[in-house]
This record gives sequence, C-alpha cells and structure tokens, in this order.
Amino acid sequence: MTNCNILTDDLTIYTLNCQIFINFALQKIKNPVFMAKGYRPSKDKSIERTQATQNQNVAAGDETIIDLAKVKNDAESYFTKNHTMILSVVGGLLLLVGGFFAYKYLYKEPKNHEALEQMYQAELMFEKDSLEAALNNPGGGHAGFKEIAENYPSTPAGNLAKYYAGLCNLYLGNYAEAKDYFNSYSASGEVMTILKNGGLGDASADLNELDAAASFYEKAVNSNNEFLTPVYLKKLAVLKEKLGDKAGALKAYTKIKESYPNSPDGNNIERFIIANQ
Repeated sequence: MTNCNILTDDLTIYTLNCQIFINFALQKIKNPVFMAKGYRPSKDKSIERTQATQNQNVAAGDETIIDLAKVKNDAESYFTKNHTMILSVVGGLLLLVGGFFAYKYLYKEPKNHEALEQMYQAELMFEKDSLEAALNNPGGGHAGFKEIAENYPSTPAGNLAKYYAGLCNLYLGNYAEAKDYFNSYSASGEVMTILKNGGLGDASADLNELDAAASFYEKAVNSNNEFLTPVYLKKLAVLKEKLGDKAGALKAYTKIKESYPNSPDGNNIERFIIANQ
C-alpha cells in the first residue's frame, strides 16, 4: 500500500512538471523577445506557486503514508494483545456452523428418513379409513401417527404426523385432542395452511366454540384456492347462520356464487342466498 502511494505521488509530480514546462514553453514561444540570443527570462511567480503546491502534495503524501503505517502497526498490536479473544470468537463461530451442519446431516435427516419409513404403514391404514389403527397401531411393527409425532417432533415427517393425528382424532370424535394436534402442526404453503385452519375450525365447531370456529374458517378462506376455499366458505356461511349473522352468511354464499360457481359448493347456491336476503 505504501509503495503504491509513493508511485502515485511521483507520477503526479512528474505530470505537473510536464504540464508546467509545456505551458511555459508555449507562452515564451509566442514572445519574439524570447528568441533573442542570450535572453534570460525573469522568474515566473506562477512557477513558484506551482512548486509550492507540489511540495505541499508531497508532504501530504508523506503524511498519508505515515498514517497507513500507523494503522497497520495499531492493528498488529491489537491482534497481539487480544489474539486469545479473537481466536476464541472465530473458533466459537466455526463450532456453531459445524454443529448446525452436523445436526442437519448426521441427526435430523436420518431421523426424518426413519420417521418416513415408520409412517408408511400408518398412511395405508388412514387411506382405508382404519383411523384407530392409523393413529395408534398400524401393524407390522410400525408406529402410528401419535407415536411418530411424539418421537420425531423436530422432523418434517414428525410434523406431518401431527396433522394426520389431528385428522384421526377429529373423525374419531376426540375434538380437544384434534385441536391440540392441529395447533402443534407447523403448516407451510397455501394448501396446508388452509387445511390446518379448516381443521381447527371443525374441531372448535364440534366443541361448540362457535366464535373460535368462525375465526379459523375466516383464516382458511383468506386465499384463492379453487378446491378448498369454497368448501370453507360454505362452512363459514352455515356457521354464520347458526350464530344469527345473516349478513355474514349472505356475504360468504355470494362469494361462492361469484368466485366459485362451478365448484361442488356452488351448486344450488342461489337458494342459500335467497334464504338470507
């Protein structure tokens, strides 16, 4: 860095000298007296000012070089005095990063693979409507959704098992347990967010928590999914009727008619609209 500054200053001085010489030569060439033999021009004041400026630039360059050297020495001195602390911080950061990757690739991913293998049999039972078996004992030495959710809670498969466990409990009439599982499930993406809020709405409605159910249904319809949104709009409308909110029911029915007329819930929607006008 120091050498670069010196070279830059030398180049600047050289360029200034060349410019001064050219300007001076041009001025004197235009003066006939200058061509006379033995003529000695008087010293130009502008040259003196330029030389003074050059000296100041050199001095400033020297100061810059000194400052950079001082900064370098200060940095080296700081590291020498605090090298133990600096190395500890760097080592701690490396340990955190290494720990993260070790947890992800050596623990979490193998656990998730193990949970997926366990969940295969439970999903088969769920598809066959064998909900009790899917929840607790799908057979073949495999774990049910309840056990998978408990044993692998931090894995994606364990998280999905919570949603399945919520559905099983909902259809089995265990509404409080269903609500607990739906609440513990971490939804991502539009579809699963709708299904989670819809499941919470169903469980709350079955627990006769109607205001809570309406709130969950409203969250479920806060999207534009062609298949799921009209389903929960219809549930919201029916619940609004039950709560005596005919205006709210009419609004939900009307949205089905306007936005989802070709959906199954859009069939005969006019009679529900007329009933709430």
